[in-house]
Amino acid sequence: MIVDIRLIWLAVGTFAIGVESFAISSILPQIADATHVSVTQAGYLVIAFSLANAFGAPVLAALTGTADRRLILTVTALLFAACAAWAGLADSYFELMAARVLMAFCAGLYTATAQATGVAISKPDHRGRAISVIVGGTTMAVAFGAPLGAFVAGTVGWRGNYALVTGFAVIAAVAIWVMLPKGLRGVQLSLRERVAAVTIPGVPSALLMTLLYMAGAFTVVIYLAVITTGSIGLSRELVPAVLLTFGIGAALGNPVGGQLADRIGARKTVAGAVVLNGFLLACLSLVPYLPAPAITPSFFLLMLVWGASGWAFAPAQSSRLVGLAPTSAPLLLSLNASALYLGIAAGALTGGLVLRYGTPGDLGWVGAMFPLAVLAVIATSAAGRRSSVRTPAIASPR
Repeated sequence: MIVDIRLIWLAVGTFAIGVESFAISSILPQIADATHVSVTQAGYLVIAFSLANAFGAPVLAALTGTADRRLILTVTALLFAACAAWAGLADSYFELMAARVLMAFCAGLYTATAQATGVAISKPDHRGRAISVIVGGTTMAVAFGAPLGAFVAGTVGWRGNYALVTGFAVIAAVAIWVMLPKGLRGVQLSLRERVAAVTIPGVPSALLMTLLYMAGAFTVVIYLAVITTGSIGLSRELVPAVLLTFGIGAALGNPVGGQLADRIGARKTVAGAVVLNGFLLACLSLVPYLPAPAITPSFFLLMLVWGASGWAFAPAQSSRLVGLAPTSAPLLLSLNASALYLGIAAGALTGGLVLRYGTPGDLGWVGAMFPLAVLAVIATSAAGRRSSVRTPAIASPR
C-alpha cells in the first residue's frame, strides 16, 4: 500500500503529542526534584493534561468544525510548540501545570482535526488506513519517541525533552501548511450533537471499558521510572531501555490487535487483551520476589509482552465501537479518545495514591483490579444483550 505523504506529516504532529504525553513517565522524578514537589504531586501534571484533553477536545472541535483544517492544524501545532517551549522554561510547578493544560487543549483539537482531515483527503475505501497512519504517530511515539525523550532528559535534563517536543511540533506545522490543500472544511456539529452519540446502544459500556482499561494500564505506565528504580532496583540510566522495550511491544501489539479483530472478532480480541493485561499487571508486583539473577531479564520480558498485549486493545476497541454505529464512526472515536484520557487521569491519580500510602511494588496489583472491572462490564453488557434478544419473544402475543 502506498501511503499518502500528507498523512505522514499529519502523523508527525501526533508523534510530537505522543512524545510529550508518554515521555513524562520517565521524567516525573526529575520534575518533582526541580519543582520541589513529591512524585505524587508531579503526577497531577498528567491528571491535569488528561482532563483538559478529554473535556477540551470535543468543545474545541465543535467550535472549529467549519474552519479551514489546514489553518486549524498549523496554528494548533504552532501553539502546541509554543506551550512546550514554555513548559521547558517554566520555573515553578504551577507554571508548568498551566503550560501542560494549554498543551492538552492543543493536543485534543489537533488529534481530532487530523483524523477528520485524513478521512477527507483519502478515498472512501482507504479511510480506515488513513486513521491508522495518523494514530500510528502516537504508537511510534510510545515505541521510540518516549525512550528518545527519556534519553535526552537523562543527558541534558528534563527540559531537553520539551525542546525535542517543540522541534517536532514546528516541523509538523510547517509541513502541514506546505502539503495540505486549502479549503478543507468539516460539517458543523454542536457539542450536544457530538455528545448525543453516547446514547447509541452499547456505546456507554464500551466507553466505560476504555476508561477502566486505560486507568489500570496508566496506574503503572505513568510511574514506570519509579517502579524501575524503586521496586525493581535498576539504575535511572536504564529507564530509557525499559521504555524502549515497552514501546517495541506496543509497536508490535497495535497491528496484531487490528488483525485479530478482523480475524476472530473485535469482542474476543478485546476480552483477550483485558485478561492478559490484568495477569501481566499482577505479575509486575511479583517480579521483585524472584531470585536476584532472574529479576532484570524477567522485568524486561514482562515489559515487552505487556506492551504488546496492552496496545492490542486499542485498535480492537476502536473497531468494536465503529461496528456499533458505522455512520457515527468519527464521533464515536472522538468520544473514545476522551474516555481514554479520562482513564489516564484516573490511572495517574490511583498510582499517586498508591505511592503515597504504599510502595512502588504495589502499583502492579492495584492496576490489575481495573481489568477485573472491565471483565465485569463485559459480562454485564453481554447479559443485557441476551436479555434484550429474549424479551421480544416473551412479550409476543403468540
